[in-house]
Amino acid sequence: MTELISGARRLSHAELQQRAAQAAGGFRQLGIGDGDVVALYMRNDFAFFEATLAAGLAGAYATPVNWHFTAEETAYILSDSEAKVLVVHGDLWPRIAAVVPRHVHVFIVPTPPEIAGAYGADTALPPEAAGFRLWDEWVAAQQPLQGGSTLPRGSMIYTSGTTGRPKGVRRQQPTQEQYDGNRQAAATYFGLKPGTDMTVLMNGPMYHSAPNSYGIMAARLGTRIVLQPRFDAEEMLQLIERHRITHMHIVPTMFVRLLKLPEEIRRRYDLGSLRDVVHGAAPCPPDVKQAMLDWWGPVINEYYGSTETGIAVWLSAADARRKRGSVGCVLPGAVVKIFSEDGRELPPGETGEIYMRASYIPDFTYNKLDDKRAEVGRGDLVTVGDVGFIDNEGFVYLCDRKRDMVISGGVNIYPAEIESVLIGMPGVKDCAVFGIPDEEFGESLCACIEPDPREAPPAPAAVRSYLAERVAKYKVPKIVEIVPGLPREDSGKIFKRKLREPYWEKAGRAI
Repeated sequence: MTELISGARRLSHAELQQRAAQAAGGFRQLGIGDGDVVALYMRNDFAFFEATLAAGLAGAYATPVNWHFTAEETAYILSDSEAKVLVVHGDLWPRIAAVVPRHVHVFIVPTPPEIAGAYGADTALPPEAAGFRLWDEWVAAQQPLQGGSTLPRGSMIYTSGTTGRPKGVRRQQPTQEQYDGNRQAAATYFGLKPGTDMTVLMNGPMYHSAPNSYGIMAARLGTRIVLQPRFDAEEMLQLIERHRITHMHIVPTMFVRLLKLPEEIRRRYDLGSLRDVVHGAAPCPPDVKQAMLDWWGPVINEYYGSTETGIAVWLSAADARRKRGSVGCVLPGAVVKIFSEDGRELPPGETGEIYMRASYIPDFTYNKLDDKRAEVGRGDLVTVGDVGFIDNEGFVYLCDRKRDMVISGGVNIYPAEIESVLIGMPGVKDCAVFGIPDEEFGESLCACIEPDPREAPPAPAAVRSYLAERVAKYKVPKIVEIVPGLPREDSGKIFKRKLREPYWEKAGRAI
């Protein structure tokens, strides 16, 4: 039976489709239509799938918001996206209630027991939820939408930007050819095929682009889906054995945590049901990849792409053994090119900035920022600032990142956003935030502070506390250094490379 499973709860695929159609009908009654936005501030839950599918049927975008965001960060996305609906878990509502515009239709989803238990939250509705509509009750009272969109626009994911504010990746509505091509790519490279005996484990937060695309595609195909409330390495092994998981999306940090389990625990569970495990979202250290292949066998494949471009490169388990360190070959229907600083297309083996596109992914713009979209384009190709090369066999290798983005545990973090907050702290004259090697997360953050000579220099603990009140916790630097002066280029710009290099030289890698 195809169904969604979360803890002891079950929702059949037929019930999911019915409830999505009813929610879409309700959205239309609220005036939600073509190109509007339905925002989600919640963990992976049945309502996340229902609201996302309903938005697509109504011709709207679903916009998941990282629930780790502070009220200020959330307010920006709700404002920039002009969201008309917000679906939110009950225990999360109090932290953002004061910043949600009054015109937004708010629906409260009581936090289910398995999610509340995983996060130490309360299943009871908070006092702040009084007077707001409950999602389940409202959906049950709606009439299903007849003749909804058969070509949904997909989610509008916000990705952090170098200007310090996240940017919404707003895609055009797909053509039938693109929609079919995307489904075919999911079948070929993710193994997500309709009408097969698949069981998918969703263990990553669907406010991120890759898990979102993976999970929603699986739901549209009628796949049996098991939701892990919060990633835990041993619990994931338990779920694989209990539910006979066949397919899964994962990020390298999860590999690291799995490999840290004692050998007796790793051998305790039957993982023989696994057929297709795909990973991406962050570079995977070659030693970690090889260790996972040794353990799980040739079921682990890799992709490379971005929120903007979709997936353009693919690496099979077999090629991972032969092409250590590569992220794979260019997919049919995709284009990847390497360009020099002066705009020359570079031949195989030469390193430059990576530009790419996939023909089956609709074009996009950044919401209300067409100029920013133009900045990352070269013809119909797009870059996210990665630097690398293509070898003579067509395999792509990543070497560095041209821009400041840090990927920690598969999460994109842009230092400019943190620096723009930190520069307002008393005692801070200037600052630089950058990524340093981290054994578990791939990268973590370091902040170098140049103190204001007119004031007492801030203590590292005070810097972390100041940031923790203003940005999501995962954006608070792990290391804070107070330095007498920051290295600068002739232009006066901070020379981040000189700050960053000592850490990476010790790690023996650059990304």
